[in-house]
Amino acid sequence: MPSAETVFDALAATSDAVASLADRVPDWTQDTPAAGWTVGHQVAHLTWTDEVSILAATDSAAFDRLLQSAAGDPLGFVDKGAQKVLDEAGDALPTRWRSGRETLLAALRAADPGTPLPWFGPPMRPHTMATARVMETWAHGQDIAAAAAGTLDVPDALPLVARIGYKTRDFAYMVNGQTAPGEPFDVVLTAPDGSEVAFGPGDAGQRVTGSLLDFCLLVTQRIHRNDTDLVATGGDAAHWLTIAQCFAGPPGAGRPAEKTPTGKES
Repeated sequence: MPSAETVFDALAATSDAVASLADRVPDWTQDTPAAGWTVGHQVAHLTWTDEVSILAATDSAAFDRLLQSAAGDPLGFVDKGAQKVLDEAGDALPTRWRSGRETLLAALRAADPGTPLPWFGPPMRPHTMATARVMETWAHGQDIAAAAAGTLDVPDALPLVARIGYKTRDFAYMVNGQTAPGEPFDVVLTAPDGSEVAFGPGDAGQRVTGSLLDFCLLVTQRIHRNDTDLVATGGDAAHWLTIAQCFAGPPGAGRPAEKTPTGKES
């Protein structure tokens, strides 16, 4: 497990890198690869979730009131919240986004590390919430990077995103109405610097191997399975790669394939 400080530092680096890419886009009404999402929508969504996370970290009573107002339509509630931020902020959206992410990081660093914070799902300790914010910021940052014709390069974020991707294996089956395999998989990935990042017992009968970046793109559904270098050993592991999803909510639509299947199963 990475230390809390490692996670907090990764969140800061990821947020700064995504903001730098967004600054390169002169018009935030520009579309991103996510259907119906402009750069402004992406930033407003990150801003809204950062601000809600601040409530969870600093004012549990206010967060509980927010949670009650979301009952019955949690996904619509999130989208409406982000749209409200976009409409309200206008040209001040970059400033509001920066203020929110800086305030959140300070709040998470100051929070009692052993006390879980409330959330829409299970409560999370501060470093776990920070890990989730790394994942979401990195994922939406990929769409912003595409609009900016740039690359989001935050190596320290990748192991954190991959960890969530691995830990949410059974969740991906559940949201697709399927039963997860009873046995764990091994996942062995190669980081950009050539080091190895591994999850699982180490002797599982089924495994996934390949690049750490491609695995992160896949579990955040920013790339199609066919367009990765990931290799699955075992039918269950191969199927998982077609439904993997580390973000909350119903099954994501994913991204269209650019390549044809290449037989990456053994």
